[in-house]
Amino acid sequence: MQNENRSFLTSIPPVTRHLLIINVLVWLATIVLHRSGIFLERWLALFFWQDSYFNLAQPLTHMFMHDTHGITHIFFNMFSLWMFGGLLERVMGSKRYLFYYIMCGLGAALVQELTWQFSLQEIVPTVGASGAVFGILLAFGMLFPNMPMYIFFIPVPIKAKWVVIGYGLLELYFGISGNQPGVAHFAHLGGMLAGIIMMLYWKHKGTFMRRNGFY
Repeated sequence: MQNENRSFLTSIPPVTRHLLIINVLVWLATIVLHRSGIFLERWLALFFWQDSYFNLAQPLTHMFMHDTHGITHIFFNMFSLWMFGGLLERVMGSKRYLFYYIMCGLGAALVQELTWQFSLQEIVPTVGASGAVFGILLAFGMLFPNMPMYIFFIPVPIKAKWVVIGYGLLELYFGISGNQPGVAHFAHLGGMLAGIIMMLYWKHKGTFMRRNGFY
């Protein structure tokens, strides 16, 4: 009886639930404050470290900001966080999962700064949880490599490990070619890189059992 009364939000593990709520609230606050001439991006987006707007909190705060010109950016990030994050939180445990999420976001920020430093991409302030979300996708593919996944416009299921590899290769291609400007492709790869380092370390330590598909 108690389970029947649970709401959609309370059915989501706590860290994933709070990350979803915080991201949406910050996005809404950013939109409202824009109307008053206050631009949170100036303080919370990730700027190049030599820019006068840069501050040391931005590698963390940028992952809770999203593009306010439409709903697509935050929708797909939050949908992916909900879809994959809740399962990972149940497998990893809430504390380890939160640590993993934050570190993937910080890894994305570091790689983005290096990308700007070596002039591999136009310097435009970066926002979004995408780096952390790509880290979550990486972990999902490593923990559940053979789980079937369905991709838009592809009518047959594809194993998770191939989906992750495919996304990684696409991000690398778009980042190098510049065919999809305005997207921080190297930051996405940075989130995946941070994720694979942590996952391989935890594998070496025997953190995840064979039954989870990570061996």
